[in-house]
Amino acid sequence: MITNSVFLMYLAGSLIGLLAGFLMHRSDYCVAGMFRDIFLFRNISMLRYLAIQVIATMVLFEICRTLGLLPLYPFPLLGFASAANIIGGFIFGVGMVMAGGCVVGTLYKMGAGSVISAVAFVGLIVGSAIYAELHPLWAPFVKATTFFQPAKTLPELLGINPVLVLSPVVAVSIIIFIKWHKENQIIRQSEAKGYIQPWKTAVAIALLGVLSYVLVGMPLGITTTYAKIAAMLETLLIPEHVGTVNFFQLTPLNVTHPATGALLQGGAGPQLDSIWAIQFPLIAGIVLGSTFSALLLGEFAIQYRVPLAQVFMALSGGLLLGVASRMAPACNVWHLMGGLPILALQSLLFILGLLPGAWVGSKIVACVILGTRQEKTKQ
Repeated sequence: MITNSVFLMYLAGSLIGLLAGFLMHRSDYCVAGMFRDIFLFRNISMLRYLAIQVIATMVLFEICRTLGLLPLYPFPLLGFASAANIIGGFIFGVGMVMAGGCVVGTLYKMGAGSVISAVAFVGLIVGSAIYAELHPLWAPFVKATTFFQPAKTLPELLGINPVLVLSPVVAVSIIIFIKWHKENQIIRQSEAKGYIQPWKTAVAIALLGVLSYVLVGMPLGITTTYAKIAAMLETLLIPEHVGTVNFFQLTPLNVTHPATGALLQGGAGPQLDSIWAIQFPLIAGIVLGSTFSALLLGEFAIQYRVPLAQVFMALSGGLLLGVASRMAPACNVWHLMGGLPILALQSLLFILGLLPGAWVGSKIVACVILGTRQEKTKQ
């Protein structure tokens, strides 16, 4: 039986996903590309839009918090800072550049017909399954290297009201944004049909993230459901094994939403729980939203003629993303679009690892591309 709260989760996730997938496809809003371009092309133009999105989310989250619209603050599943955040962030950074997209970029590109992104998606599922086997080895390290308890955010650590920390950050950012606007560094020149300016997508995704937080109690996040899909597949193929995997038995989400009274409960196991109800519609919506956008533009095409080396790199990148998103824990969407706007300590450490990881990933991509071109030249 589907309760009203579960129906709301499915409806909210589906609509948010459809809009996000449509917008990201129309503006080519790829977080992996933003970081890759820094190191491969010395270009930070797309990273500006991520900054706009983070600050817009920061402002909206804080407004909603002060109005009492975010009773679950900090949000559920956000943990304490650990060395695991840096290590997981580093591996995630390597993986997302190799895969050619992060956990969300992979979805919207796959929705538009990219076989490479579909391969990376398979890697994400397999990588999540691999982590499940490694969890008993990783969990003690996480516990041993956890610090700053019981604080989960920088304002909590400092013992002051969040507005006192966030206000200077927002003020400085607005000054920088005005400077970018005066220097014509925000509007991108494009003749592409149906193109949507990335800054508009940045603001829209910030609004969608706040909508998710208010309606279902958490900002955007999807990677636990990748692990759930892995568990479901294992249930079909090796059902006797799933019950022995400790990671699939955990229930990290177990909280009652104060505003709605809805019980939010779930984990990475194969059950259709609250995590599935929150995240799966978002995943499906992003894919379908991108497909719809591509069909409207007449651009949908199955892009299957790609070098074997690129296929292998996408699969490897996907595997790293799947493993790292559980090691960190969580992904760039969760940390950059949810944790960073409230200055979550986990998210700050994740980014500290993500940047050098993206640099390493860019070096690997450059070597593979160079090697492929040299091979073609010899032929």
